[in-house]
Amino acid sequence: MAIALLLALVTLAPATVFGQIRIPDEARIDETAVREVLANGEQLERQGRWGEALTFYEDALRLHGFDSSVQRKANLARLHYDVGRRYTDQSFVRSVQTMTRDDALRLYDEVLKKIQASYVDSPRWNEVSREGVKQLDVALKEEIFSRKNLQNVDRNRIEQVRRLLNENVNWQGVTTPQQAVETANYAAELMWQNLGVSPTATILEFACGTAASLDPYTSFLTQDQLTEVYSQIEGNFVGLGVELKADEGNLLIVHAIDGSPAHQAGIRSGDRIVAVDGQQTEIISTEKAADMLKGPIGSSVRVTILSPGQPPRDLQVRRDRVEVPSVDNIHIMDQESKIGYLKITSFQKNTPADLSSALWKLHRDGMRALVIDLRGNPGGLLTASVDMVDLFVEQGTIVSTRGRNAREDFDYTAHMPGTWRVPLVVLIDSNSASASEIFAGAIRDHRRGTVVGQRSYGKGSVQGIFPLATGGTGLRLTTAKFFSPSGRAISRNGVTPDVNVRIAAKPDLDEMKQAFEAAPKGDPVMEAGVVAARQLLGVPGLSTRTQDQR
Repeated sequence: MAIALLLALVTLAPATVFGQIRIPDEARIDETAVREVLANGEQLERQGRWGEALTFYEDALRLHGFDSSVQRKANLARLHYDVGRRYTDQSFVRSVQTMTRDDALRLYDEVLKKIQASYVDSPRWNEVSREGVKQLDVALKEEIFSRKNLQNVDRNRIEQVRRLLNENVNWQGVTTPQQAVETANYAAELMWQNLGVSPTATILEFACGTAASLDPYTSFLTQDQLTEVYSQIEGNFVGLGVELKADEGNLLIVHAIDGSPAHQAGIRSGDRIVAVDGQQTEIISTEKAADMLKGPIGSSVRVTILSPGQPPRDLQVRRDRVEVPSVDNIHIMDQESKIGYLKITSFQKNTPADLSSALWKLHRDGMRALVIDLRGNPGGLLTASVDMVDLFVEQGTIVSTRGRNAREDFDYTAHMPGTWRVPLVVLIDSNSASASEIFAGAIRDHRRGTVVGQRSYGKGSVQGIFPLATGGTGLRLTTAKFFSPSGRAISRNGVTPDVNVRIAAKPDLDEMKQAFEAAPKGDPVMEAGVVAARQLLGVPGLSTRTQDQR
């Protein structure tokens, strides 16, 4: 049972700006802070803003410590959010409409067998079955599920069937994958007989709920989602070429890729999409609006763009194939000290080769030290991060993976030929995750360079992408956990920088002017990175080291 691809990738709900809703400032979540987090999150829930609620709860857990009640809220928000995301995915809707009950049962059986064979922890089949029931129960509360599957059914009748499901589906007695399949089939019959919901729709909810319940990074992949994963790995996709996040009912343009259809149409970072094909994003869900931007190559979409300080304007943008640069902004940032800079946006199949080309370019430009920026990098291919560390570390362990099965246990090691010995600084922040943490952790543990910024995300697991035999769908499944060369687990710990830059603190720019003249003002992490690089070169400059864990 081969794993098609190994991903060290963090999967997040859409990032969101929350207006007046805030995460408390305490270092750990105390009882008062928990109540505030729950109250603020429930505001989003009541408005049906499940993606934003999920992001809010996960940020609270990541930034301020674990709390079981907040974790339960995050898990519930994920179930609601996933229903909306699935039913705005046309490939999933087609599966519901065209897949037979037997096809759906075969698909669910395949999902369970892959979990049995490869999941990092031993599954408890009664809990797996319980989560399928819970996902179905959540779907029955969602308007979009009702529109697709419950036309003209009285809400009171739906509530009666919800109680019937929870009272009569015997998930407690499930001890094998086959019994889990039988339980899903029983629930499907109950839904069909009482509400007229197609058995396929019910069984697919079980498949999706089972996968989502295992951990935040395991998920069922629709046909379109599977295609998108492969596109991300290859570094190209069909679309407009924008990075989006939900923001107060609009889609905020975080980044428009140079040369993309969006960029050519005049769309820039900081712009907002306020309507798609005439439908206001404040009225439709942000998930639906984002889905409407997708389409076949050569097709067009009409977007209404709001730029800061300008009236709204309508643009017709043609979808095309977009090449996503994984190594960007390559230049000498300090001509006096010859400090090179590059930003790695993701770990794709072609990233090691692109990084090698960038290094040679900077070398020809006279580079004497290098700053690699991993801030905001969510990860990507494990093998890409390993190959990139190998460009800088001569020998020893790069990362170790450990799973439930011995075949998942592997020690990736460095090899001396072709190693760059340039003094190195790596920038990280709280959104540097997974493959980024493999890179930063290896550089730090081998004392190969200076890591600057804030503690990283703390996502220390590896996912395999398993294509399924039914419907062109797939499964993203956690197969192992990874550890830095020192044996330290990354999960929930992250990578602690050598130079911990507290963003709230304002540096004395007059005192640091000479050291920082090459770095963008107002970016204290970059400023500290320049100082660290100059120190590695022996150039005098003010140290900003506030925390040293070596």
